[in-house]
Amino acid sequence: MIRFCAVISCDPAVRRQAIERLEHDWGQIVVQSAPLPFQAGGYYAASMGDHLEKELIAFGEPCDAAELADWKHWTNSLESQFARPDAFHPRPLNLDPGYITQAKLVLATTKDRDHRVYLRDGMFGEITLTYTAKKWIHHRWTYPDYRTADVAEFATECRDHLRATLQRGKGFRQR
Repeated sequence: MIRFCAVISCDPAVRRQAIERLEHDWGQIVVQSAPLPFQAGGYYAASMGDHLEKELIAFGEPCDAAELADWKHWTNSLESQFARPDAFHPRPLNLDPGYITQAKLVLATTKDRDHRVYLRDGMFGEITLTYTAKKWIHHRWTYPDYRTADVAEFATECRDHLRATLQRGKGFRQR
């Protein structure tokens, strides 16, 4: 699977600094989206501001999905390093890690819902998109910003990168 992270902020400099830190700790960026509009129905406005943008960043070689909870704990810690408790918008950064396989896009979250599975240490996993009949399909719970053509294009590039990596090595299932 290919690890990725959604980097959300209204400040391009904060996004850039977070992406640099992610690349330093998680390895080479292999796929990166352009900044995409991020709308969450005002949920983040008070803490993060308006006009939020999200960049999707995918990293290096395939990795182990068993570490998803660790990734979320680490990104939560990184978010807190950017926090400005005394500022008008105290949370300038939101990071949402996940992974993409040939069949699905999975996000990590701290929020329990009926469609999420418990991982460990207060973290849950959600299958946000499913790859079926050569296209990405969303579900009733999929966030609106993950239902877009831009996200499907990013996920396809990640899936293609994963398939090419697997084909170069062992473990790729030939039909």
